[in-house]
Amino acid sequence: MIIGVIDYGMGNLFSVEQALKRLNCEVVVSSDVQQLAATDALILPGVGAFPDAMKRLAETGLDQFIREQVDAKKPLLGICLGMQLLFDESEEVAPTKGFGFFKGSISKFSGVSESGEKYRVPHMGWNTLEFQTIPSWLENKELPESKYVYFVHSFYGANIDREQLVASADYFGVEVPGVVQSGSVCGMQFHPEKSGEFGVFLLQQWLNGVEVLAC
Repeated sequence: MIIGVIDYGMGNLFSVEQALKRLNCEVVVSSDVQQLAATDALILPGVGAFPDAMKRLAETGLDQFIREQVDAKKPLLGICLGMQLLFDESEEVAPTKGFGFFKGSISKFSGVSESGEKYRVPHMGWNTLEFQTIPSWLENKELPESKYVYFVHSFYGANIDREQLVASADYFGVEVPGVVQSGSVCGMQFHPEKSGEFGVFLLQQWLNGVEVLAC
């Protein structure tokens, strides 16, 4: 099975690549659409600001390529900023349109809870995922008791379509979408490759689902 990691100059590519290799995947890290098109599934990583990322994707033509691949039902996983890019829009820096595969907008944590308690922004560290639905790639799988994953982000998906929500984490009363799914498109706000056993479990199960589709 070949997994394509989309290189548009704004992702922690090495950690994702190494995690995939440890899970016995052949990995192609590239910005070349022909190389990426020949893979079984795509991963869109991302670190940085939403507008910069969308600009880079547009300048390289990777935005259109991603849309074409999703239209063709190729599995796509967005990680961290890569997940946020898959929503309708973001308020980060300046209002910017995203891919629109997921309904909702990317908004900044206010830093103050509804009760008036101040909290730290970014949301950084370990938090527990609570599952709302089970996607096809987790069906008939026994989830580990410990569901901690590692987050690092100041913006989150708000006003989402709840039918697309798989799992969320609570951060001072804010429901933070942690895993979202719509058709062949999945998003993980946390870093599965840095989230210990449970993160590796989720990444492995997603890859297993890709393998079923590829066969």
